[in-house]
This record gives sequence, structure tokens and C-alpha cells, in this order.
Amino acid sequence: MDSEGTARASAGEGAGRASAGEGMRFAFGTLTVLRVRLTRWDRAAGRAGMLCAPAVGVAVGAASAALGSALLLLGSGPLLAAVASTAVPAALTRGLHLDGLADTADGLGSNKPADEALRIMKASDIGPFGVLTVVLVLLAQVAALAGLYGRGLLAGASAAVVAGAASRLAMTLACRTGVPPARRDGLGAVVAGGVPAGAAAAVAAAVAVLAAAAGAAGAADAVGAVGALPGVLPGVLPGALTGAVRGVLAVAAALAAGELLLRRCRARLGGVTGDVFGAVCETAATAALVVSALG
Repeated sequence: MDSEGTARASAGEGAGRASAGEGMRFAFGTLTVLRVRLTRWDRAAGRAGMLCAPAVGVAVGAASAALGSALLLLGSGPLLAAVASTAVPAALTRGLHLDGLADTADGLGSNKPADEALRIMKASDIGPFGVLTVVLVLLAQVAALAGLYGRGLLAGASAAVVAGAASRLAMTLACRTGVPPARRDGLGAVVAGGVPAGAAAAVAAAVAVLAAAAGAAGAADAVGAVGALPGVLPGVLPGALTGAVRGVLAVAAALAAGELLLRRCRARLGGVTGDVFGAVCETAATAALVVSALG
């Protein structure tokens, strides 16, 4: 962040609207390791940035799908492709969301009052609840992607993109109006409660359309073995429709899982923090991948 942006944030300014470009810079600058120059760090930029969060998810998911698909084409097998696809989001976020998941698990698992739980979450070490949660989540993601890549390249790749978009959409909804921050500083204080419900719903609809298209493409790949046969279209269309529905269901499952965790955090911590957003993201991504792998 430049000195002018720092001064504006510290003075509590920046109440006006933020442009789409400022929102994208905020989203990529805070949710990835990409070197993006943040020109604003205030509530308006946070609102625009979190509305752009699903676009970050699409980019991260596409990178994840690209590496997994490349390894699959090189003959690695579905399991190695799944491990690579799972590693990419962690690398592009420097493990930020996984760290948030671990910290949130430690805080919630401590069964301490809110202030003490928040102190535990802010500590640099990771406790047993955090370790176990991260291990299980990563195993679930790898297992789901391995099954999907086993069906076909597009089946795994499309699911990675859907999971990336849906998980960041869950973060957008976690910033909706009425959700308070648990602390007065950090990312939660900048973005919590800043996204209007109508704008969040519009972004959710766009992600659902994307998920339907990706799911249809993945399902078409799953029946690609009969692609050379005459009259394949009647067989492909029902599969594509089923895939589209599954894509939308994956998004719905991601949002439901993220919402359940969000409500638990609000009840226990009094609001949200940057760690909670990371936990919501990873939880939603896992739910989306599991649903995509079913059937």
C-alpha cells in the first residue's frame, strides 16, 4: 500500500465508491500472493474487492486446473494430478486460507470465551484442532479431485474452477450487510458488513451460471469415450444437463457449508476476522469438490 493510501485508511476516509479496477486490485492484492499495488485500503475498496472475490477464485481455479490437466496429459495419473491441483491454491495464497482454517479450528475448538478464542487464533502456533482440520480438508480435496480426474480431464478441471469461484463467493456472502467484525483491525474490520445483499445476490447468480457451464463441460468429457460413435448427441445432452445441475448444486453446497461455519463463528466470536474468511473459503471449496465428485 502506498503512503497516501495508508494515510487515508488511518484517517478513516474513503467513504466514496471504489472503481471496478480498485476492487480488482484489492481482491487480488489481499487474496493472492500476486504483487498488486493497492491504491486504497478502506471500506469502499473492501466492498468492491469482496464483490470481485469470485473472479480471483476463477483465476486460482483455472491455474489449479491447468497444472492438474498438464500432469494428467503427461500420464501422471489422477492422484498426482489431484495433489498438484490442490497445491496450486495453497501456493497462490501462500497458505493464507489454510492458515485461517487452522486458526479458526483452534479458536472454536478451545471452547474458550470469545476474547480468549480470538487470542488463540492470533497466536503464531497451530494447535491439534488446527492440524487435524487442515489434514482432513486437504485429504478430502485430493480424494474428490482424484475421482474427478479419473473420469476425465475436463471433469477434474471444471470442478477445480467451480470450487475456486464458489469458495470465494462464500467469502463475498460472509461480508454481507449485518455481519460484524470480531476485531477493530485487520481485514475483517475493513470488509465485514460492507457488501449489500442485492449486489451479493447478483454475483452469486453469475457464479451459478459459470458453474452450470463448467459442470456441463465436465460431464460431456465424462461421456467422451463414445464421442466417435454415430448419434452421440442424444447421449451427451442428458449428461451435460446433469453436469450443469451438479455444478449449481456444488455452488449451493459451498455456500451452505460456508454459511454454517460463519454462523458458528458469529455465535462464538461475535463476528468475523481474516482467519474466519480463510476458513469459510476452504470449507466451501471442499464442499463444492465433494458434491462435484458424487454420482
